[in-house]
Amino acid sequence: MKMTKRGLIGAFAGLSLAALTGAAEAQQRITINIASSHPTANIWVWAMKNALQTEVDRILKEGGGKFTVNWREAYGGTLYKFTDTRAAVADGIADIGMVGTVWEGAAMPLQNVTYFAPFATDNHEMLIEIFDKLTAEVPELQKSWDSQNMVYLSSLITDSYDIYANFPVAKLEDLQNRRINAPGTSANWLQGTGSTPVDGALTTYYTNIQTGVTQGALSFASGIQPTRVYEVAPNLTRVGIGAMYFGGIAANKAFFGKLPKEVQDAIRAAGKVTSKKHGEYVTQRATAALTEMKAAGLKVADLPETEKARWVKNLPNIVEPWLKANGDPARKVLKAYFAELRARGVTPLRNWDEGL
Repeated sequence: MKMTKRGLIGAFAGLSLAALTGAAEAQQRITINIASSHPTANIWVWAMKNALQTEVDRILKEGGGKFTVNWREAYGGTLYKFTDTRAAVADGIADIGMVGTVWEGAAMPLQNVTYFAPFATDNHEMLIEIFDKLTAEVPELQKSWDSQNMVYLSSLITDSYDIYANFPVAKLEDLQNRRINAPGTSANWLQGTGSTPVDGALTTYYTNIQTGVTQGALSFASGIQPTRVYEVAPNLTRVGIGAMYFGGIAANKAFFGKLPKEVQDAIRAAGKVTSKKHGEYVTQRATAALTEMKAAGLKVADLPETEKARWVKNLPNIVEPWLKANGDPARKVLKAYFAELRARGVTPLRNWDEGL
């Protein structure tokens, strides 16, 4: 039977429609609930929204577009506060979330190693490289995430910690009888200074200082600037306590396990890219933040080297209780961390791993 021109065109149209319909049916849309305790202006949440999400979307699209992700964002503490980041991801309140291990000293103590070994390095991009490597290679670190029902995706860090206060600090005695916000285990850094640490987070510092609960905070430029803490704490004393490993971006293990392998692979690959982009962004943001804060009236001074040396020397052995409480796994993590620092040419101001 001969087909007319009109029939031929109709047949092709039908085939094209069938192909488009088949492609649409083949594409799977996956919903992922992604959340944080902090707003998107925060350096860690920036990494989630502008690096992880975009990388996952890019990888899936370039892989053929079989899967797409419907991101349901709950940033800015709409689902949970900073004290609940681990539980939120572990319990599946969020499918993927920012986990601040700095507030999880009991549940995830090994991840807090940098907070027990201050004055080690202020190179936050290096710190990300180290902890991506250590988390992949040191079973004890990986087990910490796995035992909490989480899949580790990407490292999160801070730029170097300093003192932001409503008073100047020229010598250690200026800290006597002062109340300073110091989150989680960073409270240890104030031992021997005569000041009193008060727990908190970037989301609480402004109100704490404004209302007189505290008179300053141990924090970092890229976090202080977007929260405008410098308005109530207009004195920055650069101490160089160091950059810190803050935690990570993680997925709920049960949720992650149900995802198609192609999507799992995309999320893992995006996590590695996110670490690098996060470090680069923190470098940019910390530099710009300091410039912006100085233009707004922030007074900046360096703690004299002699005073800094006094601070480091007068600190008790703050890593020892952590080592005793966590045994061989903690010793292994501390040794591995300091070995990675020295392999990169870093000379910590104090050898916290001495004698191990």
